Amino acid sequence: MFNYLLNAGTLPVWIERSFPIIQIVLLALIAISSVIVIIAVLRKPANPESGTNSITGISDSYYMQNKSSTKEGRLQKLIIIAMSCIFAFTVVYFILQAILNSFIG
Repeated sequence: MFNYLLNAGTLPVWIERSFPIIQIVLLALIAISSVIVIIAVLRKPANPESGTNSITGISDSYYMQNKSSTKEGRLQKLIIIAMSCIFAFTVVYFILQAILNSFIG
């Protein structure tokens, strides 16, 4: 399909040279994001009361309303952002891999 769209399998030289570099950069970004997630999860304290709130339904305390401004809230945001980056970089990496393989193979 990509061959039909982009003139029967001919790639410009700059694309052939830049794809491997882009893939290495994406893999490095995935590795850095993974390390960030691991460190953030290890630094996050255990919260034994999280299960009782779902049973009792108590979630209107001042602490729960302003949880995003605490250290735990910031770590949770960091984990979500890093996991989203891992997902996005992985999708881009495999799309580039599919495009490159369609021209080579």
